[in-house]
Amino acid sequence: MDRGTRELSGREAAATLRAKVAERAAALAAAGTVARLAVVVATDDGGSRWYVRSIGKAAAAVGVDCVVHDLGVDATSTDLGARLAELSADPAVHGIILQTPLPAGVDAAELAGRIPPAKDVDGANPESLGRLAAGLPAFAPATAEAVLRLLDHHSVELEGREVVVVGRSTVVGKPVALLLLARNATVTVCHSRTRDLAAVTRRADVLVAAVGRAGMIGAEHVAPGAVVVDVGTNATDDGGLVGDVDATAVAGRASALTPVPGGVGAVTTALLLAHTVDAAAS
Repeated sequence: MDRGTRELSGREAAATLRAKVAERAAALAAAGTVARLAVVVATDDGGSRWYVRSIGKAAAAVGVDCVVHDLGVDATSTDLGARLAELSADPAVHGIILQTPLPAGVDAAELAGRIPPAKDVDGANPESLGRLAAGLPAFAPATAEAVLRLLDHHSVELEGREVVVVGRSTVVGKPVALLLLARNATVTVCHSRTRDLAAVTRRADVLVAAVGRAGMIGAEHVAPGAVVVDVGTNATDDGGLVGDVDATAVAGRASALTPVPGGVGAVTTALLLAHTVDAAAS
């Protein structure tokens, strides 16, 4: 990264968070409660399976019990709904993740709505998003919360600053906008219908790219000195990973930039486990 652009790594923030999670999980276990996360899977997508394995590995390292419920690629909505109902009713299960993608014809949003908000550790239930919007207790989607955790770790001020979010998904764009508003930032959300995107993003003191398109954000989108948060994780033909930001083009223009990999994603998994421990403790 250009010497004029500070790297906002997520690795140290994630390590700090994991240490706290491990300490809390150990205290719960000593008191007779093992924090348990259930991950429901119905896909053979390689990237998805890699992510689930990474959650399991991270969970084991901090003392959280992670159980993968693999229903197979032929699972129906009925199959998935029944398993979610079973896990929702099980007091030994504290967190539930419905991993996507799901089989063709399965309504992910409808199924996510069956996860009780108290166990919805990745904020997938629309009710969780509604509670977030209303300022009520709820688990935010981990990726969205990771953006703020990373900025806090690097002492990036948010109050009163203009933040532009590119992307309006319920996984990142909308919830991160709500979290930023709660921190007294002035927030603009851009999307595919935004006219003259670069003119809007250049107003930003902090620019959050969460659109899922490799290298979409270039130098023309970034104001000199802006802080840029790259949420994108786009696979390359050679098996690598790149973000939504053209890091080479932005280097030297942005004052700070999160790397991909090693930025927001590094904090996301740690937050899922933190949420699970929070749910077990409540």
